[in-house]
Amino acid sequence: MDKGVFVSAFSNGDVFVGETLGTAALILLGGGVCAAVTLKKSKALNAGWLAITFGWGFAVLIAAYMTGSKSGAHLNPAVTIALAVKSGEWSQVPLYLGSQMLGAMIGATLVWLTYLGQFQANEEPTLGIFSTGPEIRNPIQNLLTEIIGTLVLCMSILTLSPKLEAMGTLIVALVVVGIGLSLGGPTGYAINPARDLGPRIVHSLLPIPNKGGSDWSYAWVPVVGPLIGGAAAGLLYNALF
Repeated sequence: MDKGVFVSAFSNGDVFVGETLGTAALILLGGGVCAAVTLKKSKALNAGWLAITFGWGFAVLIAAYMTGSKSGAHLNPAVTIALAVKSGEWSQVPLYLGSQMLGAMIGATLVWLTYLGQFQANEEPTLGIFSTGPEIRNPIQNLLTEIIGTLVLCMSILTLSPKLEAMGTLIVALVVVGIGLSLGGPTGYAINPARDLGPRIVHSLLPIPNKGGSDWSYAWVPVVGPLIGGAAAGLLYNALF
């Protein structure tokens, strides 16, 4: 993730390809680890929270290295919003957000195809493989948790020292692991609207046996919370730096 370069540095075609491909890879690998530890007949069944948090961190690392030169590898509408607030440049924001949503839906579909046999043998609700949900359902608390987690993520990107930019992608991936370990317990740390909403839509459409509902009453929280957190990070950066 390149914190210093935003929309005007990349062509529309590069943004579309980079953000679609990168977000697809992010969700394929991140959703893939959730499927691996959740679905019966998976060799990683019950591997636990550490596997999930490190799996998502590696997903960020791989996806960002893969597409950073194409689009800056935002891979997250909250990051895009934070960078736009910081820079004042909004012209390509809709393209970034649309590409990220498309990529997230593609990635979620690839998770399903990868674990197709396990999904076909499924006997339990599967929404947790695709999207997040709270342990204690309290919309205000859940929203605040997502705002705080996203604020940490976006501030770590915006304040990354130029001396460390060569290692920036690795540092951001480790930040994602840290957020999962420290702040992920209440809601599952979406901290990315596309990561949650795109796969939730795919979950609602896929023919998965016994998949359960898609919990649309909660779906606004992991969208609105990260967007607020991203905007707040941009404002805080401009005020302090």
